[in-house]
Amino acid sequence: MNDKSSIAAADFNMRHWDYEIPGSIKYGDSTHFAMLTRILLDTYNPYKPAVLDWPKLEPETLARVTCLPIWDIAVQTEIKASMRIEAFAKTVRDPDLAKALLHMAAEERRHRDVLSRLVAAYDIPMQPDGEYKLPKDAEWAFMVTGYSECIDSFFAYGLFEMANRSGFFPPSLVETFEPVVQEEGRHILFFMNWIAWHKATMPLWRRPYFALKTAAVWGFLLWERIGIARGVDGLDGADANFTINGSKALSDEMDVAALMDICLEEDKRRMAGYDARLKRPTTMPRLVRLARLFISRKKKPGPAAPKPA
Repeated sequence: MNDKSSIAAADFNMRHWDYEIPGSIKYGDSTHFAMLTRILLDTYNPYKPAVLDWPKLEPETLARVTCLPIWDIAVQTEIKASMRIEAFAKTVRDPDLAKALLHMAAEERRHRDVLSRLVAAYDIPMQPDGEYKLPKDAEWAFMVTGYSECIDSFFAYGLFEMANRSGFFPPSLVETFEPVVQEEGRHILFFMNWIAWHKATMPLWRRPYFALKTAAVWGFLLWERIGIARGVDGLDGADANFTINGSKALSDEMDVAALMDICLEEDKRRMAGYDARLKRPTTMPRLVRLARLFISRKKKPGPAAPKPA
């Protein structure tokens, strides 16, 4: 995968996918399950972290990148995500679904490898990896990871694009890191369709319990993101701080309303290439559209008035 045409083809295939059987589907039917279990495998981009080209940065840019307070959190988040997904895969009986989950876990480990190599390339100081104890409920941990990625990826799209437009990240670094950002979009697409399939195929008597469990996951994530939850059932608050710390680092560049608009644009763009029959994440786009009604863009300062003679 070293020649440019192969790299371009792999990148295109990662962003565009339609299942070969046409027609409408119902969440939970055999066609939907086939789409669910194949989307990650069929759109896999076999880039290798070891051969990614980390560009040489100018001193000012290097200082901005190395001072971002997110790298420790990002690495730890990817480690925990891969462990949670792999643990859940071991509880799944269907071999095709288990295979897709293990593939997702492997991609999360690769993200950790990419981040580790970025850290090494730019001599970013890191804390040693800590120990992480998996929760007893593997499904709960997988749902926390999935919904957490739905939140964080939505805002990461906007922050990443805003950093690109503002020059906070140079284009060469954006291009190198771009596959990781798109892969997270594939992960949340897979997760949302697993949720839809799981709810549609579970016995009726289990659905109220699963609805309560889902509400509890969202409650936990809200609790986590306002800085209250720490160390609850082995799920500490580090995940929540990735987006928060990234936002703080770009606060001088950021217009909140503009960031919301970019997040919505990027979310739509990054999901546009996949089969339209697949379920998309909707919670964050709906909440942000609602909030956007009450937030105006900052007014650009006009020209300074001439000084009196």
